[in-house]
Amino acid sequence: QVQLVESGGGLVQAGGSLRLSCAASGRTFSINAMGWFRQSPGKEREFVAAISWSGGRPIYTDSVKGRFTISGDNAKSTLYLQMNSLKPEDTAVYYCAADESMKATMSRYSYDYWGQGTQVTVSS
Repeated sequence: QVQLVESGGGLVQAGGSLRLSCAASGRTFSINAMGWFRQSPGKEREFVAAISWSGGRPIYTDSVKGRFTISGDNAKSTLYLQMNSLKPEDTAVYYCAADESMKATMSRYSYDYWGQGTQVTVSS
């Protein structure tokens, strides 16, 4: 099993920045890709960004391209999401996810493990 714990959420004004972190523990050697998803009230959980430890470019949903950057340290089993130029529509609970498959994917059904989430609120 893999355990994921997110941190770094909070309240920020529009245009501000936040950095989310996700710490993985347990059978981290089985993780080959990690991603961030978000969910706001009344909406389905949506893909934000993902990265594969085997290489290749990170992938992003269109609405965050140029504003968010995903990065990570496989050796430390830590994942980050740098969020700049935040907008009120970015308000959501952000979830870290880990996938045992080799390729980063946008599909939430591909991910094997999930964190509990961290709240991000952007005020206008």
